[in-house]
Amino acid sequence: MAAAKKEPSFEQSLKRLEQIVDKLESEELGLEDSLKLFEEGVKLAEACGRRLDDAEKKVTILLKDRESRLAAQPFEAGEED
Repeated sequence: MAAAKKEPSFEQSLKRLEQIVDKLESEELGLEDSLKLFEEGVKLAEACGRRLDDAEKKVTILLKDRESRLAAQPFEAGEED
């Protein structure tokens, strides 16, 4: 039985996606290499999108008020209580 692959972290996926974009923009690649990188980039972008959606859902759950209704609260980065 093959061991399951460990999925890279969001940060690792984002860094790899940035590398792919840089490579596609800066290097003259053949069609096959470009397509392989593009396909990898699309998969990484989808995975990052799913992770962001999941994080948003978790934040929404945490912000529910006492009556189980959503309390709309803006998120401000760097704000501390």
